[in-house]
Amino acid sequence: MRLLSLVGLTLSLVVVPALAAQDFRWHAPLARGKTLEIRGINGTIHATRTSGADAEVTATKHARHGDPSVVEIRVEEDSDGVTICAMYPSRRAARPQTCKEGGQGQMKENDTEVKFEVLVPAGVRFVGTNVNGDVDGEELPGDAVLTTVNGDVTVTGAGTAMATTVNGSIRARMGRADWSGTLRLTTVNGGIKVTLPAQAAFSVEASTVNGSVESEFPVTVQGRMKPSALRGTVGAGGRALELTTVNGSIDLVKGS
Repeated sequence: MRLLSLVGLTLSLVVVPALAAQDFRWHAPLARGKTLEIRGINGTIHATRTSGADAEVTATKHARHGDPSVVEIRVEEDSDGVTICAMYPSRRAARPQTCKEGGQGQMKENDTEVKFEVLVPAGVRFVGTNVNGDVDGEELPGDAVLTTVNGDVTVTGAGTAMATTVNGSIRARMGRADWSGTLRLTTVNGGIKVTLPAQAAFSVEASTVNGSVESEFPVTVQGRMKPSALRGTVGAGGRALELTTVNGSIDLVKGS
């Protein structure tokens, strides 16, 4: 029998991590009537209520190929409240980068994903804006606006909620129905399910192309009845609700 000796042979194992991660944390008191806005580009946003007076935001950055360290999490404060955003590098260095007005840079050469976790205190309005990723508001204490492009929007809470996406579904359960103006929930590729308080009164316009529209609320219909469109009033009518998709069904659900 012939034995092969490994004496003197050094085996080297190099492990290349698939993910890199860096953390961010911010917290501060935020007064009633103020707005807490989170602006992401690539990743997810999840917000829920807190029993304390402090708002809190944590962010985790992950990347397979890009460099997470060059993606800055920026905090900007003004008279309306606080905006926190993921700031990607920009080739247009001469232009000042800000969280708002589309100045968050580009992610074409950096695949970093930023996952935001948000705690929202009572009386604070939450705004979540994203591009690639879901936006989720869970049992929020007040009104909310949630927007993404490629991802689902899910929101439940004590207030009202406006929601928009392009490629994704919308699921919203609202604790109040006293919004002012027009409340819009719109997508292109995805269904919409909205739950409102049982005693809500509003006018509704709902339409889809490839799908159906159904309502648990009795609706006084205006114009012709169509399976893919609904226009009319619930109760005494009043404030306007618009629900629009192209590929998906719309369900208007009566809550408790």
